[in-house]
Amino acid sequence: MPRHEALDLAIRLGRQAEAVCRHYLSSGHRAGNYWLVGDVHNTPGRSMFVRLSGPETGKGAAGKWTDASEGCHGDLLDIIREAQGFTDFKDVLAEAGRFLALPHPEPGPDQEGRDRTIPAAPGSRKAARRLFAMAEPIAGTLVETYLRGRSITALTGTAALRYHPCCYYRPDHAGPTEARPAMIAAVTDLAGRQTGAHRTWLAPDGSGKAPIATPRRAMGELLGHGVRFGVADDVLAVGEGIETVLSPRQVLPGMPMLAALSAAHLAAVLFPPTLRRLYVLCDRDPAGDRARDSLLARAASLGIEAIALVPVEGDFNDDLRHRGAAALSAALKDVLHPDDRRRFLQG
Repeated sequence: MPRHEALDLAIRLGRQAEAVCRHYLSSGHRAGNYWLVGDVHNTPGRSMFVRLSGPETGKGAAGKWTDASEGCHGDLLDIIREAQGFTDFKDVLAEAGRFLALPHPEPGPDQEGRDRTIPAAPGSRKAARRLFAMAEPIAGTLVETYLRGRSITALTGTAALRYHPCCYYRPDHAGPTEARPAMIAAVTDLAGRQTGAHRTWLAPDGSGKAPIATPRRAMGELLGHGVRFGVADDVLAVGEGIETVLSPRQVLPGMPMLAALSAAHLAAVLFPPTLRRLYVLCDRDPAGDRARDSLLARAASLGIEAIALVPVEGDFNDDLRHRGAAALSAALKDVLHPDDRRRFLQG
């Protein structure tokens, strides 16, 4: 890798210096503008200090560190090299790239216990968490009525969904705020931390979506994340909509699945590091085709086996509602990997 590319990686790591330290130097702690730890090998102590903010390059740059007891210094790439025990610099750069592709938690309290996070704002990650916390489990609610109306009746493993009887809806910036029942879905990252929420406003009797201009809206940080059903390890199925993903799950109840909530977000889904096989639940439209192709290519470039699952009709919920679970099971049986057919397919 050319020197300027390594410098670029060091700068990008410096922008997330505290996250790097929390990950690779977990025995240490923050003190003011520094991360204190025993040494670059993550030994407990205070003799090594890492600068957490500053200019991108030069003296005092974020990520620069000094070990007072050893008289040595370096940057965050050196920390990754030593923490991981790499001898080949190519491995260091690869690990740095992997780290930068992961989502990272918000900063917590500083050493004095002061909250360094910004207050919740409308549409923020905190606001999304608050909304989900205010909602209730879906059993016996309008959400269950709505999903059953879409032929989605097997609802085990759907803790990411909740019901809010009076979720605020504003038609536009000038219109009055209304309170309507809604399905609330938690958007989470690879570590299971909630980063956002998705709202589907429902008709008063749960017979369908509410008769409003935009019955679906998302809030918080969505890119790379999604609504998760099951915990992914080596196998994962991803699709756009919640109903689209829950439909094949009626006959594949044990397969981990993720709803990315849009074609653009589907193309940007982050993969678990243990993933070996990815199923892409396609929608039959141009945006879905582009997202599918992008996701399949990205998975293949990472050595992940990627398989497209294409519905007969517009999407998999159309197939489930119009053709039935038995027909859907038979169609999926022909395209699933034999191991996954035995492991996940019901009936």
